[in-house]
Amino acid sequence: MIISAFSFTLLNVFVKSLQHFSVYQIVFFRSLGTLIFTIPLILKQKVSILGNHKKLLLLRGGIGVISLTSFFQSLNYLDVGTAVSIRYTSPIFAAIFALVFLKEKIKSIQWLLFFLALIGVLILKGFSGNVSYLGLFFVCISAISLGLIFVIIRKIGTTENPLVIINYFMIMTFVFGGIMSINHWKNPSVTELLVLLSLGIFGYVGQLYMTKAFQSQETSIIAPLKYLEVVFTILIGVFWFKEVFNLYTLLGVSLILVGLIYNIYLKKEVKEKNTLK
Repeated sequence: MIISAFSFTLLNVFVKSLQHFSVYQIVFFRSLGTLIFTIPLILKQKVSILGNHKKLLLLRGGIGVISLTSFFQSLNYLDVGTAVSIRYTSPIFAAIFALVFLKEKIKSIQWLLFFLALIGVLILKGFSGNVSYLGLFFVCISAISLGLIFVIIRKIGTTENPLVIINYFMIMTFVFGGIMSINHWKNPSVTELLVLLSLGIFGYVGQLYMTKAFQSQETSIIAPLKYLEVVFTILIGVFWFKEVFNLYTLLGVSLILVGLIYNIYLKKEVKEKNTLK
């Protein structure tokens, strides 16, 4: 999940340099770049491209499109910082869904740690005072959908090849992004084309390791690690873009790391006790 978070961070950094393209065209090229990896690998490994759990795979892909679309729609009404901050509530929704659908046990202290990490995100990303209710609706749909996606992947488990899970999502976003970008298409230069296709590489690595993470470990441990994207973004800003950080930045990063590390420690402690029993 750490590898996944870092890959998605790099993807977001490169997206910033493509703001003159429509979001639908960016989604189209991101999915195209990922499909260049997934389809040949699926054929090479002789894995069934349709998978074993077609209903769950279609559900994961469909909800993924809803989450992505809703998030981009929210950006038309909200500041980026506000939208991103609210979307990072997805690990909390994932924990709730895991409790209901997967019967994963979550301690009271873990809920506190989730909110502690979320407060750290809010400190880092900021929150605008002017909030559109329509924008709020869209970003909440995105966050809830993303939380549900985490649980669906966990539900599918290791019975499905990660490439198949990613492929379903990417094909659906490829079709959606392609259709929606027809009226917003802008021909990229050679350099821009390479950057657009590189989104698929980062997206592929991010999706692959996120899927593997949720397949192999409990949702309540893995989902909060999504907050590391914020930490990585801050670090890239400091070392790559020479951005200056302040005490609020240090406080936000500290809260996120304390919440995540202690949460993992608690789950490890519980497992060790159960093993001794």
